[in-house]
Amino acid sequence: MIQTFTCATALLEYGVASVTPPEQDESGDRHLVKTIHDGALLAVVDGSGHGKDAGGPARLAVETLETHANEGVVSLFQRCHERLRSTRGAVMSVASINAAQSTLSWAGVGNIEGMILRFGSPQETVVDRLLLRPGIVGYRLPCLQALALPIAPGDLIILATDGIRPEFENQIMPEEHPRTIAKKISSGYRKRYDDGLVLVARYLGNDERP
Repeated sequence: MIQTFTCATALLEYGVASVTPPEQDESGDRHLVKTIHDGALLAVVDGSGHGKDAGGPARLAVETLETHANEGVVSLFQRCHERLRSTRGAVMSVASINAAQSTLSWAGVGNIEGMILRFGSPQETVVDRLLLRPGIVGYRLPCLQALALPIAPGDLIILATDGIRPEFENQIMPEEHPRTIAKKISSGYRKRYDDGLVLVARYLGNDERP
């Protein structure tokens, strides 16, 4: 089963597609997109395991991220790590956009792929990849440092769990809506026996900049 939805904020338009295996009635993958005081927070969380067993830790992590969304990326990981200590844990990737500075800071623990696609001509697409650190939030949190990158209007931010095969980047059409991109990725690159989720967001820029 594939579920999709779309939404927009002042800074982003985005779409999410999630995949649940036939034998499961709940996905262990969750996401968050939230407006914060200086921009927006994006996160994707994959609870350890599958289905309902994985869904609990993932929900706890998203609740924690939402409550403390205005904090820095590393602080968010530390808060989630403490909250998930009594659970099976989760892997997650988090990106925080500072619209005033036109930067994105991100970090990842586990195997949730992250990339920023910057489009020039069809021959000039630039891909920045999130550096993932091994570990499990709630069990073994590595030493983290958030990496800050410049971001410009039109850039695509993609976060995808390990239920999505990662070879999709060359098939993306930059003019398509993020919801359409997310649906194509989830349907064309899903793993048959795993739940999966892909979040695609297009940065629209900050109209309030001088």
